Amino acid sequence: MIILMKQVITLFLILAFAACGSLKVSYDYDKQADFSKYKTYKFSEESLKLPIQQLNRDRIITAVESELAAKGFTKAESNADMLVDLNVKAEQRTEATATNTGGGMYGGYGMRYGYGGGYSTTQISYDQYIDGTLFISFVDNASQKITWQGRATRTIDENASAEKREKNINYAVKEIFTKYPPIKK
Repeated sequence: MIILMKQVITLFLILAFAACGSLKVSYDYDKQADFSKYKTYKFSEESLKLPIQQLNRDRIITAVESELAAKGFTKAESNADMLVDLNVKAEQRTEATATNTGGGMYGGYGMRYGYGGGYSTTQISYDQYIDGTLFISFVDNASQKITWQGRATRTIDENASAEKREKNINYAVKEIFTKYPPIKK
């Protein structure tokens, strides 16, 4: 009975951690900023040279442009109200999972049942994965200060198809933009 309970608890924890593999979005902003004054944007030079594969960089820029247009922004070639700065961070992670097997019950005819000294082993398996974070920052062009920053983090599927990568990027950018403009309380 106790072994069955341990297996149920282990299964529950595995499912709970698997659910944590979803997109995590957060944001921060300057409480003094007047977000209504931002109407035009342009990408920072660093964003246009983001050190990732060109196809993914183009996907990110296209997704950001689409969301900015949906928020009413206009792209400017010069003298934009704000600069859009993009950054990515990838972090290699390792997760260890321990599995116990063996051990057992003792007892029999005329004896009380209980725990006994059976053999048990612990097997540890290691899972390596990469967490990727996309940062989208809005920089006031006049003051050169960040007024808003959104972030999305998710485990990267390195074997994803081009269609899946585009879908994941569009989803992440859309979720980041749900936090803009910030709601002041």
